Formats: sequence, structure tokens, C-alpha cells
Amino acid sequence: MKTVDYIKMSLETSGTMITGLLDDMRDAPLTQPTSNGGNHPLWILGHLTFSESNIIHTFVLGEQNPLESWAELFAGGGTEPVPDASIYPDWDEIRSKWDEVMENTLRVLESLSDDDLDKPSKNCPPEREAFFGTVGQCFAILTLHRVMHFGQVADARRVAGRKPLFV
Repeated sequence: MKTVDYIKMSLETSGTMITGLLDDMRDAPLTQPTSNGGNHPLWILGHLTFSESNIIHTFVLGEQNPLESWAELFAGGGTEPVPDASIYPDWDEIRSKWDEVMENTLRVLESLSDDDLDKPSKNCPPEREAFFGTVGQCFAILTLHRVMHFGQVADARRVAGRKPLFV
């Protein structure tokens, strides 16, 4: 198996898993995963969408993130989820963008060879080379990022009284 194929499989699997959980929380989007708050499903959906678009467009392609206007709401390391749906775009708008972003990620990946994965990323943030220094690292982080937030959505589902979808 080529590395690009492995990454594609990981992206498809992690995308299916996190999207299934998120879709199940559409009717309870502000459920926080702990009694002390935390990342609710609406914020996670927006954060994953914004972040993945940012990694692909800014770090891999060297372009501006088309979702830059969402940074104040969904960028990591500085935004705080709040239980007020009125400050966020509508769930269906974010969910539609999530599908577009996932499709774009796979299109970009399919344009790459295994050798391309070793190339330096175009706009790696200073001191983040260990995560985003190469094109391959950017794609690896995307799969890990989805799975990390999967656990938070799973916890929010339990708080909402739902049984696990995956055992």
C-alpha cells in the first residue's frame, strides 16, 4: 500500500466516524461533553471544517483559507465554545461546508504522489514544524484531529442520554 492510499483510507474512515456522530447530535448541538463544559458538537463541526480548510488551503497549497471569516468562532488555540447557537452559522450551513472541505481534502490528496508528502508545507506556522512542516505531516494531523474530536462528540452524546453508536 502506498502512503497516499493509507492516508486516503484514514481520512475516509475518520470522516465517516466523526460525521456519523455529529449528524446524530444535530438536534442537540450545544450539548457539552462534561459538567464543566467543553467542546459541544456545533463548535466541533465548525472547528473541524475551519481547521481542515485552513490546513489544506494555507499550509499545503499556500492559499488563503476560504473560511477565514470563521476564524474568530472556530480557530483552535484561542476560541472558546459557548452554548449560544445564535453566534454561530446555522448547523446545515456548517455541515454542508464540512462535506465540501472533506471532498476538497481528498481531491488534493489524490493529486499527490508519495514523494510529494515529503515536500515542505508552504506556510507552516513558526514553531509548528513537528506537526505541519511537510505536506505529509499536514495530512497525518487531519486524520488525528478528526479522531481526537470524535471522543468529545461521543462524550456529548452520552451526556445527551444516547447509547454508543460504535462499540
